[in-house]
Amino acid sequence: MGNRKRGVMVGKDIFSTFFNLMSTIQYNDILDMALVAFFIYKIMTFVRKTNSANVIKGIVIILAALWLSSLLNLTVVSWLLGKAFEMGVLVIIVLFQPELRRLLEQMGGSDLTGRFSGKAMGAKATEYAIAQIVTACTDMSRDRVGALIVFERKTSLDGYIKTGTLVDAAPASELVRNIFYPKSPLHDGAMIIRAGRIASAACMLPLSNNTNLSRDLGMRHRAGVGMSERSDAVVVIVSEETGAISVAIDSMLKRHLAPDTFDKLLRNELLPNTEPKKRRLFRKADKQSGDQA
Repeated sequence: MGNRKRGVMVGKDIFSTFFNLMSTIQYNDILDMALVAFFIYKIMTFVRKTNSANVIKGIVIILAALWLSSLLNLTVVSWLLGKAFEMGVLVIIVLFQPELRRLLEQMGGSDLTGRFSGKAMGAKATEYAIAQIVTACTDMSRDRVGALIVFERKTSLDGYIKTGTLVDAAPASELVRNIFYPKSPLHDGAMIIRAGRIASAACMLPLSNNTNLSRDLGMRHRAGVGMSERSDAVVVIVSEETGAISVAIDSMLKRHLAPDTFDKLLRNELLPNTEPKKRRLFRKADKQSGDQA
């Protein structure tokens, strides 16, 4: 009975302490915890996308060794590890220079003034572009004509647009097919669509460094995934070998899409205020499989 009473008292003390702590929490504390949780989430996302888990483990081991050496009063070891930790920021910048550069490019390229500069997509222009691109890609898929089409969203693609030939035309399906026709001077590279219009063609895109991509994927698919890793763009790929239609978003690749699924996916991603509960349908898709491209 004594142990039981003692357990009840301990339980009451724990609850009492918990409620006392909860009563002292203020709004700034909630904001503080939310920001910390957000940064931890961003770090975990960064680690997952950059395949840098082993590097992070090494940093954690160094920190643990530094704490242990201080606890055991190992002066020389603590001094060496302390100096190594001081240089840690510089080492991380060197190791993750490409990834940090992409992150800064996305932050700086975000179209924060799009509402005032007229850059934001109009729903009608976007809907027309989607319909024409779906028609063109369906025809090119049937004829085994390769294509790489990028829909710009919030992240500005000015740097990539300048690498190609400026077009500034409505994306009529006939024009899209002619651009990607194998003998066309603009068929190599990517077409970039901005605000429902073809901004540029024959653009150079960055290749993905993801080692987990299937070896069957060619340069066109790797460029599409690479573009989706560096921006929030929606990238459409038509395979020249198989005619399969794929879409890359946020470094994920959904392959072998039927025309109806392809159309629905583009509408969910690009049209504003369309089925808000079903938007980001693509997010639930698994990463690309090892199927033949």
